[in-house]
Amino acid sequence: MAAFGWRGYTRLLGQDDAAQLTFGAKLYAERCTACHGAKLEGQANWQEALSNGHMPAPPHDANGHTWHHSDAELLTITKKGLAAVVPGYESDMPAFEGSLSDEEIRAILAFIKSTWPKTEREYQQARSRPAT
Repeated sequence: MAAFGWRGYTRLLGQDDAAQLTFGAKLYAERCTACHGAKLEGQANWQEALSNGHMPAPPHDANGHTWHHSDAELLTITKKGLAAVVPGYESDMPAFEGSLSDEEIRAILAFIKSTWPKTEREYQQARSRPAT
């Protein structure tokens, strides 16, 4: 077990968990920061449409709404684009199917989730549980 701390989030992690978060942080830096920011802060005025009618990249920190989505929704949005979840929605975010594997997408999402405060993590985990 190793302790992993990221922006105030610390818990004991197995070696595989720590490796996934490190891998996810690296991929996020390479593939996501140009739009979503190095500190997961998103683009300025992210709730106001751009001149092309599309919305700016939202923050992935607790100030955004990423944590409102289930794991399945986040994987689908990243892999296939936002229109796969919201039909007809046009976005500047590319679909990463074919350029990122599911494992890579899950690592990026694990990194993003590791930065959220406890309340947001718990809410998102509850959204991700299968219905009983």
